Amino acid sequence: MIKLQVIGNLGKDAVVNNVNGKTVINFTVAHTERFRDAQGNQKDRTTWVDCAYWTDRTGIAPYLKKGTQVYVEGTPDIRTYTTQDGRNGASITVRIQNVQLLGARTEGNGGENGSYNNNNGYQATGNNYVQQPVSTVATPSEVTEPLDDLPF
Repeated sequence: MIKLQVIGNLGKDAVVNNVNGKTVINFTVAHTERFRDAQGNQKDRTTWVDCAYWTDRTGIAPYLKKGTQVYVEGTPDIRTYTTQDGRNGASITVRIQNVQLLGARTEGNGGENGSYNNNNGYQATGNNYVQQPVSTVATPSEVTEPLDDLPF
């Protein structure tokens, strides 16, 4: 089995469709990678992933809004095609098995560099979605026990 895992932001609001009597939530996830080229200039490379979440429970769909940061995992569905001018091509769609909302892009810093707000805590696996408590990580100044007592 091949499994893909992607963390990124939704490029547009999710759309709920009915196909042959089955329900599917379609959305796209963008992952942007920053790197430096040979001249030392910072560059961005964005990869877009089409997602299809086949489920009867569409309660998560209203939360899948443009800019929301998500974690998705699933299996790839690769399709080949021929364009009208005779060139061969391929597209990949991830058939989602698990989607987890990580946060929403907040206004303020705006644009591509907006900050994220992890306030919803929804997770969907298979045909279920549940609200999970949002975990927090202690900063070093909040740790009160001696560091030499830590197990690592």
